[in-house]
Amino acid sequence: MQMEAPTVVFASAPAITAAVQQQQKILDLKVMPATAPARKTKSSKKKLAGGGGGYVLEDVPHLTDFLPHLQSYPNPLQDHPAYSVVKQYFVNADDTVSKKIVVHESSSRGTHFRRAGPRQRVYFQPGEVSAAIVTCGGLCPGLNTVIRELVCGLHDMYGVTSVVGIEGGYKGFYARNTVELTPRSVNGIHKRGGTVLGTSRGGQDTAKIVDSIQDRGISQVYIIGGDGTQKGAALVHEEVQRRGLKCAVVGVPKTIDNDIAVIDKSFGFDSAVEEAQRAINAAHVEAESTENGIGVVKLMGRNSGFIAMHATLASRDVDCCLIPESPFFLDGKDGLFEFVERRLRDNGHMVIVLAEGAGQDLIAKGMHLADTHDASGNKHLLDVGLWLSHKIKEHFRKKPNFPITLKYIDPTYMIRAVPSNASDNVYCTLLAHSALHGAMAGYTGFVVAPVNGRHAYIPFYRITEKQNKVVITDRMWARVLCSTNQPCFLSPEDVEKARQDEEEPQIPLVEGENSLVKASPMSMSNGHDHLCNGTS
Repeated sequence: MQMEAPTVVFASAPAITAAVQQQQKILDLKVMPATAPARKTKSSKKKLAGGGGGYVLEDVPHLTDFLPHLQSYPNPLQDHPAYSVVKQYFVNADDTVSKKIVVHESSSRGTHFRRAGPRQRVYFQPGEVSAAIVTCGGLCPGLNTVIRELVCGLHDMYGVTSVVGIEGGYKGFYARNTVELTPRSVNGIHKRGGTVLGTSRGGQDTAKIVDSIQDRGISQVYIIGGDGTQKGAALVHEEVQRRGLKCAVVGVPKTIDNDIAVIDKSFGFDSAVEEAQRAINAAHVEAESTENGIGVVKLMGRNSGFIAMHATLASRDVDCCLIPESPFFLDGKDGLFEFVERRLRDNGHMVIVLAEGAGQDLIAKGMHLADTHDASGNKHLLDVGLWLSHKIKEHFRKKPNFPITLKYIDPTYMIRAVPSNASDNVYCTLLAHSALHGAMAGYTGFVVAPVNGRHAYIPFYRITEKQNKVVITDRMWARVLCSTNQPCFLSPEDVEKARQDEEEPQIPLVEGENSLVKASPMSMSNGHDHLCNGTS
């Protein structure tokens, strides 16, 4: 049976239409890439739907947006024996997830994302699906688990038997062969670190990638990677849409630093914090075993200090935590050197944990080095752990009556290469299942991740517009300072600047009692679960 996409229109309230259009303009400005593509396509538009009480849905694209006559089919999960005891098979058509969960009595309903999960209708039959999986960027615990669960989920829940792995990152689409993935071939890979598909940075040629997708007849692409990878995935989605291909492009966000915006947490982060404890414990044993012992541990965190912050709170053996978001200084009153001396006199030993991106401005001032970048566009960082260790030794060399013993531990690449722990394994399974449910339901151009504890489909632009960073004026960072009893290191000007950086621009939301015209029963039952087709 040929099903048409639903047509849901705005109510005739000018305030609703004007507010949504105004938010569209602001979002367009916020997510404008540094190097905008020359061709403006329909796919670059944001899908917004408005409702009463300031409700705004930032929706994700659907295949029927550019292929309006696609046929839909009953979801095979309704006949799956494992789901026979489930109280509600499918996600309700109008289920959404709120971006902000803490509100005031007078707050508007705010921004929402489409809830993830299986839909009543799907837009692919199992026999026509040819899925591809690719991993890009740096390593992270859980990559193999996501691969495994995508393959097994497609096979076990939807009967999809054609899944291939793209080897070596984005370049593999056109420079290397693919590898067939079956439930049997991926059965035990979740017990291993790294990625069985290999990975690389950069190397994206969007036209060549989509040529490969088209030539191979691929109908679903699952792209696992960080914000740079997802920017590339957004371009792939736009080119797929421009060519009118029936291909769902889905992102699974990955970063060990936990620096992806909007989402609760990235997979592999829990495993990284757990593994970091081993290094901190070793540093603490070394430090307390000698007179005036100092253990310095460098952890991953290029622009965000989440691993260092959480590892510090979990350990309780850390005396000082340094992160990129909180500047520090070495000399003078309340400087790092003064604190190190005081802590050694009081305790006889201390442990310093620092993120790899901390103190880069101090190193640059002293060494006068030009910035260089890797293939992903990331700035090359200098070894702040080695630099700080040298500076501390240099400082105490001037105090012959105050001998120290310093041990520097750098476990960064050991941490990212470990297999995911039990918590991350469960999380990766949920991510993979939510991703494939969305693709089978015809959604495309999105990443899947939890927002306030509920998995949601989030437009690509939302997670690539900025990075998630530790809020140094938040209670979480205050807990770290209470745990370590370290100086704040911040001037009043630094605090004020941090507060200003954290303030989000006010986006006009849809206000008033008027809401969207209700969709017809026919449009809500055909499996295309859009509240509105609000491309403005």
